[in-house]
Amino acid sequence: MARIPLPRSPRSRIASAATLLVLIGLAVGAYAYEQGRTGSVYPHPNATFIPQSLKQPHDTPGKPFIWPNYGYTLNHLRDFAAPASLAPPFHQLWQLSEGALLEFPPVIYGEKIIQLADNGVLATINRSNGTFIWVRKLGALSASTPAVSPTTVYVTLLAREAGAEAGRVIALDIENGAVRWSRNIESRTESSPILSNGVLYFGSENGTVYALNASNGNTIWTYHAEGAVKASPSLQNGILYFGDYAGDIQAVNARTGRLIWRSGSEGAPLGSGTFYSTAAVAFGRVYLGNTDGRIYAYDQRTGNLDWAVQTGAYVYASPAVADAPGLGPTIYLGSYDGHFYAINARSGHVDWSFDAEGRISGSATIVGDVVYFSDLGSHRTYGLNITTGHKVFEFPEGAFDPVVTDGHVIYVTGYNILHALVPSG
Repeated sequence: MARIPLPRSPRSRIASAATLLVLIGLAVGAYAYEQGRTGSVYPHPNATFIPQSLKQPHDTPGKPFIWPNYGYTLNHLRDFAAPASLAPPFHQLWQLSEGALLEFPPVIYGEKIIQLADNGVLATINRSNGTFIWVRKLGALSASTPAVSPTTVYVTLLAREAGAEAGRVIALDIENGAVRWSRNIESRTESSPILSNGVLYFGSENGTVYALNASNGNTIWTYHAEGAVKASPSLQNGILYFGDYAGDIQAVNARTGRLIWRSGSEGAPLGSGTFYSTAAVAFGRVYLGNTDGRIYAYDQRTGNLDWAVQTGAYVYASPAVADAPGLGPTIYLGSYDGHFYAINARSGHVDWSFDAEGRISGSATIVGDVVYFSDLGSHRTYGLNITTGHKVFEFPEGAFDPVVTDGHVIYVTGYNILHALVPSG
């Protein structure tokens, strides 16, 4: 079952008529508030914006290709500078059914595609022909993307065994799946880990963020947020950025675990929204979505709110970021209102939107000049031109985070099938 986060539910029983009247009053007030606002926050005229090149290195001659973690880069830009030849239309090279829900995309190292299914099964797949190399059952429930190095695969689990309310983090040999080390976690974790300079970073549902020695799993430090940390931490210039289910976003020193700043979401009238979205860090700002329906931009240095744009429903998706031809710095993500948005990274102005006529839960990936995302309502994957928003690709599979690539093939994660697509002709 998909691990889709939902806002906190109301109490199932009303103790008294007085309590009922209070709740009705609050509901009426909340409705009036929602009906009378746009929900958007306009940028401060002096808000910091730092132009920068977003081009990311990919295929290094003489070295195996690596897509190392969720979102590709440690700052989770979700942008791959593909050659112009890697563009629609595509035809299918192979497909592989993995027999369980595939909520998160795989990683790639050399000839290996490594994907964690929601049933706790980790599969390593030959990227040339779509056959299994090795498969390991690691736990009962999972919802994350592994991190990979030249020797090791790192995995987080929601439930280490059936019925357990506690997770696990595991390091496995990339060649044969042998366990290098395994560590039980006090609470469940669906935070996709990132690996940097021998340190593994991830969050958990009791609000603990971990920095572990990647070689042995020993704790370097822990940080305790006020709410569950379900997102993958984002790392840039020695600082981790992540949101939590208390509605806060925080910046933490990656070496020491010390808090640098914390900011609230200024969310819904009956309480703050929650951050499930993984942050993207670019242009001196931190971008992410919230279940209050907003897309937020914070100052990377201070945590000050630069702008917030209201959509029509929850925003679980994580932003993809590009310097788009004709538009300039732009972030891309979808909302549960069924619309996919291109938003000016400086001002928060919506440059274009695309109506997928469903609900968008997962995150997008930019490959070249095309941004790919899936519609959970219709289980389809779309590709849009990043400048115009015109549809250039549609595929009858997809649910959450659909696409990774090695620069030659795009791999589309469907509901329970992985597809390899190559350019036609």
